[in-house]
Amino acid sequence: MTTAARIRFNPFDAGFRRDPYPLYHRLRDADPVHRALGMWVLTRHADVREVLRDRTFSAGLIPAQVERRVDPGARIVRLGRASLVFTDNPEHARLRGLVNRAFTGVAELRPVVEGITDGLLDAGPVGDAVADLADPLPVRVLGAWMALPADVAGRVAAWTHDIRFLLEPGLMKGDDVERVTRVLDEFVLALEPVITDRRRRPGDDLISRLAAARTGGGDRLTDEEVAFVAIMSFVAGHETTTSLIGNALLALLRHPAQADLLRERPELAGAAVRETLRHDSPLQMTKRLATRDGTIGGRTVAAGEVILLCLGAANRDPAVFADPDAFDITRDTTGHVALGDGLHGCLGGQLAQLQAQVVLERLASRPFRLRDEPLQWQTHSQIVRGLTRLPVTWGSV
Repeated sequence: MTTAARIRFNPFDAGFRRDPYPLYHRLRDADPVHRALGMWVLTRHADVREVLRDRTFSAGLIPAQVERRVDPGARIVRLGRASLVFTDNPEHARLRGLVNRAFTGVAELRPVVEGITDGLLDAGPVGDAVADLADPLPVRVLGAWMALPADVAGRVAAWTHDIRFLLEPGLMKGDDVERVTRVLDEFVLALEPVITDRRRRPGDDLISRLAAARTGGGDRLTDEEVAFVAIMSFVAGHETTTSLIGNALLALLRHPAQADLLRERPELAGAAVRETLRHDSPLQMTKRLATRDGTIGGRTVAAGEVILLCLGAANRDPAVFADPDAFDITRDTTGHVALGDGLHGCLGGQLAQLQAQVVLERLASRPFRLRDEPLQWQTHSQIVRGLTRLPVTWGSV
């Protein structure tokens, strides 16, 4: 039996959840285009980036796996056909052109992010850095940017938790599809009066910007499309930002020399966030669907086959990053694919990085340490790597 034949890719394994990188290294060395779980699993940076940039690989996996379980007129079907996350060109180009006009001025949100972060940190010197800081921060920041009414903002976290299963349709059972369909309807119905009001009385919030966006030819987003963008901003941006912050804090706790360097040079906070994206990517995997026969890394891939891109493995490829398992906040991270690449590059990546950077800047002046309690890695997602519990103590100098 060959070495490659003995390797078994199993993302459900508890050991893989704790530390997937040894298996990634083995696969990349012995079988970088690996067949498992009915998919092609890619772990080499060159192969992952090639597929991300090749528009003949489709991101539209939801329609095939969800539409057959619901009424053809269901809103969840329309979401799958009218969301940036799941569409291909030409619809993706149309949506991206409009949404890009609204997702500007993220740097202007810094005072908002700083205020929310300070309020969360001031709550107490002992706590869970995930539950008390990393988890509520992105929901509150996005809610503030959208200027959501309090009665809507208070329900967003629960709605988002359910709808996020759309990012992993293969894990959805019949009951899950029914629940997500119902919750999506509730979320859209709650946003409808907000969108109507912003069209009538626009402000400088994100929903107003989305409602006002126009192309040169006069095209605009419908009310439902505005709602879909708002919803998917939470779905795609909440859990990944939470994990980015938690993974960054854990990396600094495990690498005290790097934490000391950050305290000495807080201007490295942005670099520390980028190194976290590379070193311990919050979004570990994403999928594409082959729309034509072709080859990847010398292996034949047929139209209709699913490709699992291991972003976390690509970001530790020694062919691109020297000493890839080291956490080094002075490293040049150019080329990492933690935020995707090509057509579906992450639209909210700049905001996620801003939030994580502000947290690290604040904690550079508040020494923090890991308490002697167990860490807990999330288990409800196969594509996101992040903690659900990070017990810390933080204070002031």
